[in-house]
Amino acid sequence: MKFQEFNLHPDVTHGIDAMNYKDTTPIQEKAIPIILEGRDLLACAQTGTGKTAAFLIPVLSKIREEGGDGLSTLIVVPTRELAKQIDEQIEGLGYFVGVTSLAIYGGGKGENWDQQRTALTEGADIIIATPGRLLAHMKSGKIRFDRIRRLILDEADKMLDMGFSDDIMYVIQHLPAQRQNLMFSATMPPRIRTFARKILNDPAEVSLAVSKPAEKIDQQFYMASDEQKLPLLLSLIKPYAGQKIIIFTSQRVMIQKILRDLAKNKLKAKGISSDIEQEDRETALRDFKAGKYNILVATDVLSRGIDISNLNLVVNYDIPRDAEDYIHRIGRTARADTEGASVTFVSEKDRRSVKAIEGLLEKEVEVRKITEELGLGPAPEFRAAGKGFANKGKKTGQKPGPKNNPNRNARSHPKHGARNR
Repeated sequence: MKFQEFNLHPDVTHGIDAMNYKDTTPIQEKAIPIILEGRDLLACAQTGTGKTAAFLIPVLSKIREEGGDGLSTLIVVPTRELAKQIDEQIEGLGYFVGVTSLAIYGGGKGENWDQQRTALTEGADIIIATPGRLLAHMKSGKIRFDRIRRLILDEADKMLDMGFSDDIMYVIQHLPAQRQNLMFSATMPPRIRTFARKILNDPAEVSLAVSKPAEKIDQQFYMASDEQKLPLLLSLIKPYAGQKIIIFTSQRVMIQKILRDLAKNKLKAKGISSDIEQEDRETALRDFKAGKYNILVATDVLSRGIDISNLNLVVNYDIPRDAEDYIHRIGRTARADTEGASVTFVSEKDRRSVKAIEGLLEKEVEVRKITEELGLGPAPEFRAAGKGFANKGKKTGQKPGPKNNPNRNARSHPKHGARNR
């Protein structure tokens, strides 16, 4: 379906044409008409499906129709990275529409506090805010929410995971009762529906199943104890010298340990987590995108809402807690019909997590053992034998990497033995 088929304001259509948007994605095709009608919406769509444009395009059109009389739309998101990304997309389209926006995030009264407060009191058209920062402004004095016509909760499941439900309800209590509510979530567990019932009024529902990873992602799993992970990591990333790599860990304390080991091996890397200063996080991400270094070590703060082009390898240093998070993490690579690879380390206690991932992928995965070949000692065993996954030892010749890796077909990794044929 073409964007021109929707009843959008001409200025928005012009902006869409200028930004070279062509056909709609499924979430856009289903959500845009509902939002234009003014109905509440509960939508399930994962990262990478075009959901941000699915709500921004109709909202910008409605603001333009209304004339833009100050703050009318509040978008609440879990992380500052997502707030910045949405703000950047609004800037791109808003240039043609004449709509203003500001992302509100950060801790304490930093240098942006006064600018954020002015936007809240005098009114940009759209505010994109993280819950904590928004509450800090609200509790510091009177904030004008009397003209809010739309509330959008993006990545609602992530916000509940991060413990923001009470903060969100506090914000809602200070909004006009008559408003349009839009809730977007990457997953739809029962708690999201329970939360939605507190906020949404007779909502329309759009649900896109969690899609499988792109076919061009070469997914690989390796058994490794905690002590074996760092040396195994160094061995597996050797073929990716100079290529872009993100290493995900569920433990913030591991970031510095991984960075130290990479530095000892003269590999350029930076780390990002929620407890790193905002300015440092933004600089690290910007420098990574610019190619100033090629390895980024991060917690799940980067698994959603971040668009990084030409990413060659994703490493799950720790297996994700939820199978959906596995999809979000490895979905950072093989975008726009490119090729990429993912490597996931599996410990003896991860049998249930592997089975959950298999359930989402609807296929068995091969869990390989290569630590003994690399001189790192025997790989651990799953604590309990079980059906549904292959725990294989000797089929280890295939090394990780996209299928077009120049080293892949030329020869096997020197320590891995012959290629599996």
